[in-house]
Parts: sequence; structure tokens; C-alpha cells
Amino acid sequence: MSHGAHNRGIGCIPGERVLKTVHIDTERTWRGGEQQALYLAQGLARRSIDVTMVGNPGSPFIESARRDGLPGFELPLRGALNPAAVFQLMQLFRDIRPDIVHAHSAHAHALGALAGRLSGIGRIVVSRRVDFSIHHAPLRLSLLKYRFGVDRFIAISEGVKAVMIRDGVPADKIDLVPSGVDIEMLEATPTRDFRSEFGIPESAPVVGDVAHFGWHKAQEVLVRACPLIWEQEPETRVILVGDGGERAKVERIAHAIGAGHRLIFTGHRTDARELIRWFDIFVMCSVLEGLCTSILDAHILGTPVVASDVGGIPEIVKNEETGLLVPPQDPASLAGAILRLLRDRHLGARLNQAGRSLVMKRYSVNAMVEGTLAVYRRLLH
Repeated sequence: MSHGAHNRGIGCIPGERVLKTVHIDTERTWRGGEQQALYLAQGLARRSIDVTMVGNPGSPFIESARRDGLPGFELPLRGALNPAAVFQLMQLFRDIRPDIVHAHSAHAHALGALAGRLSGIGRIVVSRRVDFSIHHAPLRLSLLKYRFGVDRFIAISEGVKAVMIRDGVPADKIDLVPSGVDIEMLEATPTRDFRSEFGIPESAPVVGDVAHFGWHKAQEVLVRACPLIWEQEPETRVILVGDGGERAKVERIAHAIGAGHRLIFTGHRTDARELIRWFDIFVMCSVLEGLCTSILDAHILGTPVVASDVGGIPEIVKNEETGLLVPPQDPASLAGAILRLLRDRHLGARLNQAGRSLVMKRYSVNAMVEGTLAVYRRLLH
């Protein structure tokens, strides 16, 4: 294991000692939740809060934290109830003596809460970013995780909060703190034309989706909508950005419908924001979704949105106001909404401008950090 120096001495809350926080994420890939945890840690450090990051050895979470100058502690965090991992976390907590232990992933929730309670150190905060039922895990484990051992839950959307309450988490233990996006960075995203790279004619409109290929992202719905789009707008190109376990299945569906060169799978891209800015329409056809920060990105990057009416999405895509909503798993409705925006660019511009205003008001990184810090302070005072 390796341990960076803590941010002791950066400062403190007026009249008090330095507030110490530990942030745990057990994921081995980089997705939206890891980005939010990093944004939070950066914002806390700028506010003179002591931050220590804990993750799996070599994980993007730890590597990104260290690149940003944040202290990183590597532990093998395998499984939800790994005794060795719990013991090592307890040792770490006794060394650092954090005021707040903040878990940012499902296994981090179980491990961090158990280590915190057994060591008697720190108040336990858990971020919940998905709108899956909490009983997705075995019932006894879900009861243990959600009824005991956690002081506060942070839900990133009203949709996530509603699922938690429905599944038995007391409403008075849940705070709503929406995810945030780095508006200045998004506004500085360069405008690029990818037509030559992908072999797309100048006259062809481009519809795109950027997401991990997980079952709940349901990219196959967009693929099945393609023939309906091409019946009326045959030059349209559809681009799917991302990778993951469901990609091969979606590619098989694309082959079965005879998509050919009009449907492009890019794999993982480090320039996803530039692609979103370039798209004529951004699509998110999830069947479950906590919030979806890629939609927030699209609002700022100037790209109109069509998305599924699920989870937290209706909070950021208000139908006919900041985008168009369609029923989940409905290729015909999805195709209809896409065709409508392709034919009415003024509508797309109006929806996008309203979406941008919504993000500016409520979904900045600064608002997310301040909201989370308010949760910490209420717990400690």
C-alpha cells in the first residue's frame, strides 16, 4: 500500500481544527461517479478541507487523484464484506482519524460503513448515484447496508431519492445533492469536425450517444430506431461512443439490421466532450439512470437532447422545455423525437438554451461541493 501526505495545514473552518475527510471508491474503471468524487475532493481541498482518497491499486480513481496532487491510499478493496479490506480500512481510520468517511461506490459503502462502525471513527456518508432498487443485493446485505451503519445518504436526484424511500430507507436520512459539471471547462471545449475521421459527408446530420455499454444504458434502442430514422432521413449518421460488456451484443443487433457505414462504434474516447459538441443531437436511451451528467454536458456544449423518461433524467430534460423525453425501450418514439429535431433546428436551439440555463443555475461543480459540505457540517454540529 502507498500513502500520500495529508492536506493538513491547508487551513480550517474558522474557529475550528481542520476538517478531515476520507473518500473511498472501489471501482476499477473511470465513469461518472469517479469524476464526481474527484470534483468533490478538488473542491474540498480548495476550501481548506483535509482530503485522503482510497481506492484499488492502479485504479483510475487513485491515479487521477494523484495527478491532481491529492493524497492517495491504495488498498485491495475486493468484495462487499472482505474482512482483510475492512481491517486495513480500520487501520487507516485510526491513523488519519477522519471526521467524515465518504463512500462513493457500492462496495465502498459496505466496507467503509463496517470499518467505520467497528473502529468507532468518523461519521459515514454514502453517495447513491443509481436508481436501481437497493434490494438488488441479497436482502440481508441490503438491510445491513441501508438500515445500519450510515449516518447520511446523498442522493444525486429526486429519482434516486424516491427509489431509496420506496425501498425502506428513512427519508430523514437522505439529502439531495445533484451531481455537477465543470462549466468553465465545458465552455472551453474546442469545436472540431470529425467528418473526415469517420468518413461522413458534409451534408449528413450526426446523432450521437456517449455512455458505458452497460445493460441499463440500452444503446440497442437507438440502434433499433435507426431504420425508422433512415426511412425519412437516409443520410443521417449515428455514432455510439464508449465501451463495456454490452457492446458486442449491440454490435450484433446493428449487423442484423444492416446498419453498415451509417452506424459507427468508436470505442472509448478521451475526446467525448468534443464529440458531444460536434453532434447535431445527443441521445440517452437508458432504462435506469440516476441523473446522467453527459446530458448536463450536452446542455452546456450546445447540443439538443433526446432522452428516456426514466430515473433522474426528467429533472434535467424537462419535456418540450430543455429537451425531448420519450418512453424507455420505445424505438419508434425515439426515432420520432430525433426526426423532429433534425427537421426543426430552431426548436433544438430553443431547448438547448433553456437546458444551458438550468445547468448554470443548479448543476455546477461548485453547487455540488457546497451542498456536500453542508451535509458534512450538519452531521458534525
